Amino acid sequence: MPGDSTRHEAPLGAGAAVLACDIGGTDTKAALFDPAGRMLGLSRTATPLRGTDTADAVLDLVEHLAAGFARDFPDVHPTAVGLIAPGIVDDEQGIGIHSANLHWDNVPFKKLTEVRLNLPASFSHDVRAAGEAEHRLGAARPFRDAVVMVIGTGIAASIILGGRAHIAGGFAGEIGHSIIDPCGEVCACGAVGCLETVASAGAILRRYCLAGGRPAEPMPASAKQVLALAQTGDLEARRVWNDALDALALVIEQLASVLAPEAVVIGGGLSQAGDALFVPLRERVDALLSFHRRPLLLPARIGENAGLLGAALRARAAAERGATPPTMPTL
Repeated sequence: MPGDSTRHEAPLGAGAAVLACDIGGTDTKAALFDPAGRMLGLSRTATPLRGTDTADAVLDLVEHLAAGFARDFPDVHPTAVGLIAPGIVDDEQGIGIHSANLHWDNVPFKKLTEVRLNLPASFSHDVRAAGEAEHRLGAARPFRDAVVMVIGTGIAASIILGGRAHIAGGFAGEIGHSIIDPCGEVCACGAVGCLETVASAGAILRRYCLAGGRPAEPMPASAKQVLALAQTGDLEARRVWNDALDALALVIEQLASVLAPEAVVIGGGLSQAGDALFVPLRERVDALLSFHRRPLLLPARIGENAGLLGAALRARAAAERGATPPTMPTL
């Protein structure tokens, strides 16, 4: 049930009232957006992890949340619902192709949600939704060709070409699994030397702790704390941080070579490092490029609810498309 009945200002703008849910590996965030674009009843609920039954449990939770919003905000009637989740997602068909953490394969979330709630629905990748929010409302708004990169526990990107999201059946944007060191660590995906093994927030913390830094003092609990140690002269922390910067710069150079984006917008927890991230990263990227278009490296503007806003934008698009299917689809 929605845990916060207050109204939150949001940059969504006027349009259809919609329900948005951001399904994460740990928590599910949800909010109702009214016709003025205000975010109502923002809540955070534990994602129900039930092994191979997780998809059904998530749909039960969405139904429960929708009922709570209807009770708490009886004057706001959503015309569609937007769901987002990590993993491999076919945004156009609304199918969760695969999620290792959430234990589902080929689940038609869009159709199942429409049947359960009797509302038009969308089901999208969480980072592509966040990228859409940044493109329409935030730092990527001035650009037709941009990459919105989210650095957190993992790394993924929303690729915008010619003003449109590049989806490729759900497989585009997995830059966290770009190979930056063929002799590096084995990634959780099974490949060797992925960007995520060096430059994600989780990797920065893990690599520092495995190196045995600061044995006489408590180990840091986050990548932010590792960065703080690097800034105070801890040599091991500085090495780990510089490795992350080098890896990120290499992948951005590859994006510049192949896609020539006008800007790379960086969000997620690591982006909050500010100049400690962006100044040396810009220097490294600039040193790697020759004739290429040099992308602007910019911090994201929307913040931690970018995915939720993107889900709401996609729900509004679903509302414009119209009717729901009359029968339950076959799994």
